[in-house]
Amino acid sequence: MILLMTTAQYSKSPWGLSRKIPPIGLAFIAAALEREGFEVKIIDNYLLGEPLDAIKQTIKETSPKIVGITCSSVTYNECIETAKAVKETIPDCKVVAGGPHPTCMPDSILQHPEIDYVIIGEGEKAFTQLAFNLLRNEEENVRKIPGVAYRHKGRIIKNRHVPIENLDMIPSPAMQLLPMSRYERKIEFLDVEPVDIMNVVRGCPYHCTWCNIRGMFGQKCRAFSPKRIVQDISHLIDHYGTRGIYFIGDNFANDENLVRELCTLLKGAKLDIDWGCDARVDKISRDLLKLMKDAGCRFIWFGVESGSPLILEKIKREVTVKQAINAARLCKQEGIQTAYSFMLGIPGETMKDIEATFKLAKKLNPDWCQFNVFVAYPGCALYEEILREGLYEYMDGFLAYVKTEHFNYKFLLRIQGEYHRKFNNSVSRVFQRFAKKIRKKLER
Repeated sequence: MILLMTTAQYSKSPWGLSRKIPPIGLAFIAAALEREGFEVKIIDNYLLGEPLDAIKQTIKETSPKIVGITCSSVTYNECIETAKAVKETIPDCKVVAGGPHPTCMPDSILQHPEIDYVIIGEGEKAFTQLAFNLLRNEEENVRKIPGVAYRHKGRIIKNRHVPIENLDMIPSPAMQLLPMSRYERKIEFLDVEPVDIMNVVRGCPYHCTWCNIRGMFGQKCRAFSPKRIVQDISHLIDHYGTRGIYFIGDNFANDENLVRELCTLLKGAKLDIDWGCDARVDKISRDLLKLMKDAGCRFIWFGVESGSPLILEKIKREVTVKQAINAARLCKQEGIQTAYSFMLGIPGETMKDIEATFKLAKKLNPDWCQFNVFVAYPGCALYEEILREGLYEYMDGFLAYVKTEHFNYKFLLRIQGEYHRKFNNSVSRVFQRFAKKIRKKLER
């Protein structure tokens, strides 16, 4: 038995407690393991919130040979405590950690004796190869596996991650191992339910200084084929009643030919599915939006991050204010809802820059707008700058809460709250949302 786990939530996360959605990454790894004949179980403790005593009891009952734990910089302590619970219950069980934090800082994970191995980058291939060797008692072969880190003779060895080139070789996620009825399968931009999440593109060619996605998935964009994507959507519809899809990941629309082919296949399959996606403002056109809407696209989420050209240049976003305005205009003309996200508190930012962000948000006038207070985390270039220059008010584990000569974290929280109230809770927007709910009820 191989047990894959998420950890309990960290109640003091600076980004709040995210909605409870299926852990697709673990479901992909579980599917890869099942295909090779392994017995697999998933415990989504981010959803369940079970205390460690209950986790110990589950581990005792299932008696796994290997436990895999997903870990971010936010849930670092929860990961370590879960690993300790595993070892206290079954000392001989091998514990493997993976996810964003172990990928960016494997040494910080492997300093804990309770964790035996780290998966660097995507885990479908590396975890499967690791499992084969561990269950055959051939641990000496681990040193040959790309994307695995481990301790050896007092040193930490890190094998370079090699991205999976053909994503279609990965089996569809093992959603049958998850309690699908317990997840929040809905999103405010789609009028249908249930809605499921799909991440169909991995890797990123850009160099945004606040993001660590390149470290996790590499600098080359790789995507599942449109045919495979449609097959997976059909499976979700047939087995889980899915009526909406949210394609997460900024680079969804980077390959225009792929999006066009996907739209053509979606229409041809007559799946009657509504969907939305993330996209960059510089990767859409009127013709593409027409095709997307005709294939069921109802909303697009754009991450612009700032209304200041100076800050956009600093964070290497490689988009312009003009492109953001053009994307909003085109989507409105084609009847596609939009959401825009921005960051507040980038080092070097002044109040003038922050005010430029709010002015841009008002000019874009999207259906929803999100202002995030920037908190730096491992794996991004800004994190290194902030630690080096001491540009933080305090550290919470590995998270750096930014402070500069112009603002501190509490000030930014106040500005964030003010902007959200002014933008999303204005009388006109509250009325729009109310009217939308009424129309939705009348259409039923």
